Parts: sequence; structure tokens; C-alpha cells
Amino acid sequence: QVQLVESGGGVVQAGGSLRLSCAASRSIFSINTMGWYRQAPGKQRELVSDISSGGSTRYADSVKGRFTISRDNAKNTVYLQMNSLKPEDTAVYYCNFIIVSGNYWGQGTQVTVSS
Repeated sequence: QVQLVESGGGVVQAGGSLRLSCAASRSIFSINTMGWYRQAPGKQRELVSDISSGGSTRYADSVKGRFTISRDNAKNTVYLQMNSLKPEDTAVYYCNFIIVSGNYWGQGTQVTVSS
């Protein structure tokens, strides 16, 4: 079984930055896609960004140009650098790993952006 441990959430003023990290609890031979999702109160969980094993990235339109995803395969870790944060970015952020044995989720980390 794989556990994902997230860190880096918190409270920040609009225009500020945060960096989220998500690491696997054990070494994983091959991780296909690593991603970040978010869920705001009363809304569905949505894809924020993901990165393939080959380094291809996708971003939600709402975060393009502000967020950057990256991965460190040696550390089984994915990062999300969030700049120019807006109040509408407030949500619980979840990391997601897709590997051969299944689809794994982190426990979520709260990001709150104050205006």
C-alpha cells in the first residue's frame, strides 16, 4: 500500500505564493502520472495540474501562468508552485499518483487565500 503525504498548505494573502509538496511513503518503481486536484466548499473536485512520466504537463485554465508543477522521480515527490494566488484558489488540495497498482490520493492540505 502507498500513502501520500502532503505539505505546504496554509493561509496567504492575495498575490502571495505557496509551494505544495507530496511524497510517497515508500519507494515506487514507476509512477505514471502525478497530479494535483482541489475541492472548494460546495464544489466538485477539479484537476489543477498533472505531469506525466515523460514530463508533459496540463493545467486548468484558471491557473495557467500562475502555477507550476514539477516532479522528482528519485524522491517520489511532486510539487506545485503557486504564485499570484487569488481568493478563488481557496480549497483543499489533493495530490494523486497513478501507478501500476492503482490510483492513490493524499489526505488533502488546506490552502486559504485572503483578500
